[in-house]
Amino acid sequence: MAGLRRRGKNPHAEADQFRRRAVIGFAVVGACLVALAAWYFKLQVIDHDDYATRSEANRIRPRPVVPGRGTIYDRNGRLLAENVPAFRLDVTPDKVKDPAKLVADLGRIIALSPEDIERFEATRKTSRGFRPITLKLRVSEEEMARFAVDRWRYPGVELVPYLTRRYPYGDLFAHIVGYVGRVDEKDLEQLGEINSALTHIGKTGLERYYDEQLRGKIGYEKVETNVEGRALRVVGRVPAQAGTDLRLSVDATLQQAIVDAFGELEGSAIAVDPRTGEILAMVSLPSYDPNLFVNGISSKDFRILNEDPSRPQFNRLVLGGVAPGSTLKPLIALAGLDSGKRRPEDTVVSTGMFYLPGTSRGWGDASRRGHGVTDLRKSISQSVNTYYYRLALDLGIAQFDEYMAHYGFGQPTGIDLRGEIGGILPSPQAKLKARRERWYPGDTVNAAIGQGDWKVTPLQLVRATAGLADGQLRRPHLVAQTRVGFDRPWEPVPQPPPVPISPNPANVEVVRQGMQDTMRPGGTGWRVALGAPYLMAGKTGTAQVISRRGTAAVDPRSLPMHLRHRSLFVGFAPADNPTIAIAIAVEGGGYGGSTAGPMARKIFDAYLLGKMPEKDGEEGVPVGTTPATPPAAPTPAAPTPPPANSVPGTSPSQGTSPSPTGRGVGVRGNEGRVGASSSNSTALAPRSSPIPGIAPVLTLTPTPTPTPLSHGDFLRSPQGEGLEAAFASRRSA
Repeated sequence: MAGLRRRGKNPHAEADQFRRRAVIGFAVVGACLVALAAWYFKLQVIDHDDYATRSEANRIRPRPVVPGRGTIYDRNGRLLAENVPAFRLDVTPDKVKDPAKLVADLGRIIALSPEDIERFEATRKTSRGFRPITLKLRVSEEEMARFAVDRWRYPGVELVPYLTRRYPYGDLFAHIVGYVGRVDEKDLEQLGEINSALTHIGKTGLERYYDEQLRGKIGYEKVETNVEGRALRVVGRVPAQAGTDLRLSVDATLQQAIVDAFGELEGSAIAVDPRTGEILAMVSLPSYDPNLFVNGISSKDFRILNEDPSRPQFNRLVLGGVAPGSTLKPLIALAGLDSGKRRPEDTVVSTGMFYLPGTSRGWGDASRRGHGVTDLRKSISQSVNTYYYRLALDLGIAQFDEYMAHYGFGQPTGIDLRGEIGGILPSPQAKLKARRERWYPGDTVNAAIGQGDWKVTPLQLVRATAGLADGQLRRPHLVAQTRVGFDRPWEPVPQPPPVPISPNPANVEVVRQGMQDTMRPGGTGWRVALGAPYLMAGKTGTAQVISRRGTAAVDPRSLPMHLRHRSLFVGFAPADNPTIAIAIAVEGGGYGGSTAGPMARKIFDAYLLGKMPEKDGEEGVPVGTTPATPPAAPTPAAPTPPPANSVPGTSPSQGTSPSPTGRGVGVRGNEGRVGASSSNSTALAPRSSPIPGIAPVLTLTPTPTPTPLSHGDFLRSPQGEGLEAAFASRRSA
């Protein structure tokens, strides 16, 4: 048996078998090593760039850098729109496994509104996963502290510092500056991928018109992150370009003076410098607090604003068309002179009623007994309708419209605000289009006194009035200068060249004299100008909502506001060297001379004399308190022309209120408001303007005791007795 076993065992065969197995094993191992080496070669050499990029992308993330939005100043350097630091909560979707659960968990430590969640979900569906999405703006300090404690529970969530918008003056400049709001889906489509990191965009006012310049250009940072996506350090940067700063032509003090002059009334007013077209103040009342919209207005506040019948968000200056009434008469008179249809000495006889030839339909004058023999200047000063009935018929509606279009009616003025309407210029074509009715001579008669199919904006009225004051029609504008960067100089904004309002300056002067007569005894606005130490030129007007016949036996105060006449006034001062032109429209204010006229006096005094309107029954400018009959003859004193643009300055308020609408709701009470009274004694003192190329202004400087502002011989004359008390001291900034 042993021999058989020895014969069965073949060492050579076993060695060969081992060698074969070893070769096969080494071959397999070698093949694996070759394959592995080939794979390593592919990774390290062939696909190096691709995988290196992926690796870098996992470690290095681009982070957009949104520049600070450009700030907005008034003409004296007061901040109207500024940026303040805040924190927001950003979420990177790629780092979040369950976004819905994350939002629910975050809601336990941070107050998230339904609007925040809806906006986040809508943005997440259209955004790239690696791009952070803002879940909440203006995270409070308490919320930040709670988040910091449990931060490790929320990978992909980060608190990010940013600059948010603030409007220190609240409602005072809402219709000029406008506001920024959260970017929505529609905005993202218009902005494009390059601007998708923006959280806010201009929605209304100058914020919208100059949005592209104000927001600047977005930059980027290359940020090294950890496995949770949190930033560790910045490894590269493409700097952002700062937004453009805007310096406006408006003055905060004059703006506040106009608001104070309105009191609780509603309407609009605008003041411009007729020499430049610069808008000095621009008020639409009631107004609203734009701060409510910056980070998303609540449903409650939005409902309050939308349901308010007085429409606080409606900009009456550029969107509100009204019948101009008699404020057009100086312009129609100029058209008569320029067309050759009238000479200054030509007269008509006003009997109290005007009849079209061959008809029994009559159109009345303001005086039922008539105004008697009337020339051009008297037709303006006493607002004699008959003069204009006949003049419009002599011109014909085609030529009438040609001149009115030249004065700027029926078309936008070109102001730097979006949405301006052109109004309606009465014409056969416009009537046919609107009502499918033909034009009658009676329509021309109605157009002659600014009634009927007319629709003009206060902005159009003030542009034409400034044209009468200066002889040139200029484009009204709000932005005077711009700069890119705080250390850069201010650059003026170029404006189109002016257009002469008339080819004959002598004709314009005749019309100006008629407007000055309006403010003298015998004129419709004589009470307004009584005691003024400067010459005024103006024209009162009334936009009739319903006919006088329909309200003859009704107390106007008993009518609903929308059925009351609108009180209008246009004018400029000083009449011998105009530096300010204004247009006022008071809703439900009755007749122009009774409401809008006294307001104009307060505005002129604020601008030319530095006297802010008094409120709450305090004694102010003595307008409307004179005897019912004018004196026998005017006794004007020789005025001393005040400095150009003489408006006092004060500091803006720093406190804001969450109230969505009302008078001065953007500021608590009168504290800090421009022109608010104070026990501190101050006096008006001139200083150089901080804006190159803009005329000097008056500002407030503290003095130990009140010092009146003297206006020469006038204040020492009997006519000026007691006016010193009118120049009450104002507290300084």
